[in-house]
Amino acid sequence: EQERMCEEQTVSLVDVLEEDEELEEEASAVLAGSDSDHCSYPQGYVKRQALYACNTCTPKSGEAAGICLACSYKCHEGHDLFELYTKRNFRCDCGNRKFSELQCKLHPDKDEVNGLNKYSQNFFGVYCTCGRPYPDPDDQVEDEMIQCVVCEDWLHGRHLGCVVPDCVELQEMICESCMNKHSFLWTYAAHLAGKASCLPYSAYLTCTCSYTHVTHFLCNCVMYFLFSVDDVIEPSCKRSREEVEPSCTLKALQAIGHKRVQSGAVFWPSAWRSKLCSCSPCQVHLSEAGLSFLSDESDTVLAYENKGKNSEQRRQEHDPLMSALDNLNHVQQLEIIHGYNDMKTELKDFLQRFAAEGKVVTSDDIRQFFEQQSRKRRRVDAGAFYCT
Repeated sequence: EQERMCEEQTVSLVDVLEEDEELEEEASAVLAGSDSDHCSYPQGYVKRQALYACNTCTPKSGEAAGICLACSYKCHEGHDLFELYTKRNFRCDCGNRKFSELQCKLHPDKDEVNGLNKYSQNFFGVYCTCGRPYPDPDDQVEDEMIQCVVCEDWLHGRHLGCVVPDCVELQEMICESCMNKHSFLWTYAAHLAGKASCLPYSAYLTCTCSYTHVTHFLCNCVMYFLFSVDDVIEPSCKRSREEVEPSCTLKALQAIGHKRVQSGAVFWPSAWRSKLCSCSPCQVHLSEAGLSFLSDESDTVLAYENKGKNSEQRRQEHDPLMSALDNLNHVQQLEIIHGYNDMKTELKDFLQRFAAEGKVVTSDDIRQFFEQQSRKRRRVDAGAFYCT
């Protein structure tokens, strides 16, 4: 009977915590892809990592600087930090010349500056074209923030100048400013980013063009085009491959002349990067524009998050606590799980008091909490466990 009651109580606690699991998974995806124990500086300019900016050490009046996950824990505990999510090709600044009164505890031997790092307004805690903080205490409108894959700034959905699509987490976004700065992207957008699913299927005709098969849609006196980029590379068998195969996909798309309104942010579907031209001139162009990462599908935030999730899963599979649980009988397992859930609930309540009062949690606070837990445990009879 006691065992049955324990099982029921354990299940109910799991149900209560279910709403937290999604947030925990998201945090794990971002943080598990970075090292929480060692400064990332020795790795050089890391392809993608979780980053923070310290408003305590480098306020808005100073120089922009970014710190890695481990340094945010070990060197900036109790500081006012801005969470930057992830950035690409960044080297940790912690303790370099920009930090006049702080030395990195994990890797103090650093160059004065990291010349290849790129900084933005995000490093001072403001985002979007509106230049506001997030969360914004003066903004009562519920709106999601979406990151541009080029400049990596975060923008409010309502400030993108376009309709935010469903399943936005599976797509990548390039803001209007970056699209205009790299205008050749509009050519790709005309063929890769738009969808004609809103058009009546009956209103179409098909013709054969020089480079590809193009389906013309007529709707409300506006001409739309839908086509497959693969057809550009593999033209109709009516003409020989040697005669019509273009050396540059981008030029082939430009020759088709398909236009789209060049305003607002652009959302790109999954695997769109693989459709970009890979010819030598285009690769040089991407490199000169600082956009070489666009030809690398492993650069995406989604790829980074999946890497983090896989790392976390492997870590859990080798968790010594779980291995120890496997060697206990069922009642002992329930006792430990019940105690863990109780401690987790008490820790949440403990931390919520700090959040409500706007106080920073220090290592001394956490140490005090676990000392109290230890004293409670010593008062518990070492004999049988009883559910209440």
